[in-house]
Amino acid sequence: MNHCCDVPVMPDVQSDTDSREIAIDKVGIKSIRHPVRIADKTQGVQHTIATFNMYVFLPHNFKGTHMSRFVEILNNHEREISIENFGVILKEMCERLEADSGYIEMNFPYFINKAAPVSGVQSLMDYDVTFIGAYEHGQYQHTTRVVVPVTSLCPCSKKISSYGAHNQRSHVTITARTNDFVWIEDIVGMAESQASCELYGLLKRPDEKYVTERAYDNPKFVEDMVRDVAAVLHRDARIDSYIVESENFESIHNHSAYALIERDKRKAT
Repeated sequence: MNHCCDVPVMPDVQSDTDSREIAIDKVGIKSIRHPVRIADKTQGVQHTIATFNMYVFLPHNFKGTHMSRFVEILNNHEREISIENFGVILKEMCERLEADSGYIEMNFPYFINKAAPVSGVQSLMDYDVTFIGAYEHGQYQHTTRVVVPVTSLCPCSKKISSYGAHNQRSHVTITARTNDFVWIEDIVGMAESQASCELYGLLKRPDEKYVTERAYDNPKFVEDMVRDVAAVLHRDARIDSYIVESENFESIHNHSAYALIERDKRKAT
């Protein structure tokens, strides 16, 4: 019998028993890029590139996890990774790696076509979005994080100045744990509607006049921003818990102003 084509059995070192008896909370791969499709409120679907971090819990008695299986799971789904099947992929990852819990973070740029407020000229605005999935002991939880750039104008500067007021670009970051589907556009709107003024990719002169005066008529401290956004999030029944942050990149200081509110509505009394 010819054994020349027999494949030798390779040792599986990762499955060896580890004698240190120390469990690892998260082990896996980081910063792997993969094409994905995202539900778009106006266009139906948007194709983009996401950067994935994928982890599982490793019991104390296992030496290591099988890193190649993380990549296999992504490739098996090709371009069909979306918020709709995010939980399915996470559960599959835990099952294939024999883990009680697992976590996937999927970060990607998301584009929204916006019309300027006066001229109506169309342009794209990009937003930094992260889907975070956690599968722990049979329970799945989904969190969405969106970074929304806006304009803020200082109320104090307006009050004390004979004319004008300093303004700056700000980042409002909303991290929301949801119990139902929420459009990315809805989360963006929650932040933009509470800013001194929203941003646009392209503005004509009449639009510039509008946004300048809009911000002047609607001054907000960083504290105002987080409180106003938190009030909107608190009223939305689809959101179980949230973190809202605002960082103002000050135009007259060499530092940022920052505020954060974190609430779990399920624990509210």
